[in-house]
Amino acid sequence: MKTVCFLIGVMILLACESAPPAPAPKKDPQWTKEQSSEMNKELTVEEDIDIRLYVEQHVEYKAQITGSGLRYIPLVTTKGQQAKPGDDAHVDYSVTLLDGTQCYKTPSDEVDIFRVDKSNIETGIQEGIKRMRVGEKSVLIIPSHLAHGLIGDMDKIPPLTPIVVEIELLELK
Repeated sequence: MKTVCFLIGVMILLACESAPPAPAPKKDPQWTKEQSSEMNKELTVEEDIDIRLYVEQHVEYKAQITGSGLRYIPLVTTKGQQAKPGDDAHVDYSVTLLDGTQCYKTPSDEVDIFRVDKSNIETGIQEGIKRMRVGEKSVLIIPSHLAHGLIGDMDKIPPLTPIVVEIELLELK
């Protein structure tokens, strides 16, 4: 009987044990402007290295670098009309990644048309086309901040990815 009473007493004591303390709420990490700026600088440096390596591997390219970071490589030059804001540019183009993966290309027997500085075309293409004349063909190596930026195009171009655009300016209207 003493054993039974002892066991019942132990069970009562165990039943009275308090629940384990709730874990402390986790604090959301604070992301400062300084951290964001530092991360952006690091990504820009890494991307610039990738672009430089690409240009070095293509020794035939004599790249001109603009203040924005666009690499402009004229392949065929002419004395045709120069593109300016408001012109409708008729172009043939292909877009690849630095590793050569084809993303987009003007279909055969078709022309892509966009208004210079007035359309949703990538900023790097807008900047590059204004350096071109009718009949010229160029390669544009466009850093991600002038292409599809932080999120990519949500289809074929990944986030924070520079692109290579081979473009021919066929006509201006």
